[in-house]
Amino acid sequence: MKGRQNAYPFKFIDMAIIGNIIKGVINVTDKLSDDGNPVEEQKRVLKMLLETASKTSFGKHYGFDEMLELDDPRKMFAKKIPYHDYSQLSKAWWNKVIDGEENITWPGNPDYFALSSGTTGKTSKRIPVTDAMISAIKSAGIQQVLALSNFDFPADFFEKEIMMLGSSTDLEERDGHLEGEISGISASNIPFWFKGYYKPGEDIAKIDDWDERVLKIAKQAKNWDIGALSGIPSWMELMLKKVIDYNNLEHIHQIWPNLTVYTSGGVAFDPYEKSFNALLGKPIQIIDTYLASEGFIAFQSRPETSAMKLITDNGIYFEFVPFEPDYVNQDGSLTQDAPSCTLDEVEEDQDYVLIMSTVSGAWRYIIGDTIEFTDVKRAEIKITGRTKFFLNTVGSQLSVNKLNKAVKQLEKELDLQIPEYTLCAKRYDDGFYHTWYLGSEKGDDNTKAANILDEHLKEANKNYRVARGKALEGVKVHFVDPVMFSEWNGANKKKGGQVKMERVMGEDKFAEWEEFVASMS
Repeated sequence: MKGRQNAYPFKFIDMAIIGNIIKGVINVTDKLSDDGNPVEEQKRVLKMLLETASKTSFGKHYGFDEMLELDDPRKMFAKKIPYHDYSQLSKAWWNKVIDGEENITWPGNPDYFALSSGTTGKTSKRIPVTDAMISAIKSAGIQQVLALSNFDFPADFFEKEIMMLGSSTDLEERDGHLEGEISGISASNIPFWFKGYYKPGEDIAKIDDWDERVLKIAKQAKNWDIGALSGIPSWMELMLKKVIDYNNLEHIHQIWPNLTVYTSGGVAFDPYEKSFNALLGKPIQIIDTYLASEGFIAFQSRPETSAMKLITDNGIYFEFVPFEPDYVNQDGSLTQDAPSCTLDEVEEDQDYVLIMSTVSGAWRYIIGDTIEFTDVKRAEIKITGRTKFFLNTVGSQLSVNKLNKAVKQLEKELDLQIPEYTLCAKRYDDGFYHTWYLGSEKGDDNTKAANILDEHLKEANKNYRVARGKALEGVKVHFVDPVMFSEWNGANKKKGGQVKMERVMGEDKFAEWEEFVASMS
């Protein structure tokens, strides 16, 4: 048996009426609400998590009842419970949940598991998704919709259809649970009133094969009035290109003239900005979101910044570990003596490893992302990279955020579009070189590109400059067709959904990548 289906009579509801109702609700809610207090909200969330899970095996093992006797249990919580990456939490606890045991890390047993290979490989993680998490994701989505009052869209914007490009909603049943990527789980649980807005619709969304699904979208595109897009940038670009090519268009606004908003997520949008804008006929509003397999973490709530506001009142308790080499192991996990900060202890412009405890029974969980605060009072953040993709082989200490900025500079100087890239600190006979593969349809001057990247990184990063005077010999660049990256993901993981490209690879994985590129050339 595959995914559960629900029928709703939404087609009988006038979308214009619903659109004006939504706009009115947003305006009224905006006038009545305030920004809240993120620190106090986080204290309440932690207390709720401890109370709800106090009778689970995990809660009994770590003494949640004892923590609840304190007015502020945050310090004891951090002291008694170790950091967990997926491997650690699964080995000790979640394997029991997967086997069907109840009340292990959260009351009951979840109906869903989110499959996530992310950027790390072929093997899927199976992350519990409880009913409480489904509700939290829906609530976060409503918060984001309400925040649209800050962007001052007209009422008729809320009558337009929304293209949500994620993984297949045709979830697989396994041992009494349904499993799939979080975007597919979320799309299969959208509210009934949203069904009329949602494209590509249930039938197309169920198609598992990415290329077949995108072809169906391209064929149906002329029948839809899309006002908003939502999905990971790399796959969204490929879908838009397919729609443009299939329908013999110059840009996407020729078929979707009312396209106004793109809700980006999963990765930083900056590397895709130039190539994405090239597919448009006019500027649109970009809104960043942060939805992971472990929960809906943050969204951009105002147009003055591209930073995202942490969702601090909705089933996730956050902690932050300073992103320092002494605290991060080679595999991206944390040393257990690494200090953690609460929301009232963080500072701006400092990289932190994001730690989460959630209503799905994740406890002090290392999601693998690094973030920085751009506004502590508003709890606004930017994703800066991945703990596993921190390039520090010879002391260069480059986060993905710094690599992205270098690529943007390269785009500017060479007038190129480079939506995808990957690199490795690769050892050659004469020492280490940062070896880059850049996805570009027009790039051809490898030497000039290497010099630009090298000079920019030396100027922007002291540690890189020092490394260049020691073991790091220089930069090598190879330009390849951007499609190479999606084909690599298709060969190694799966096309579409939450799958993202590794920005930084180890030497073994990089050797596989280079062999793949050679075979495709």
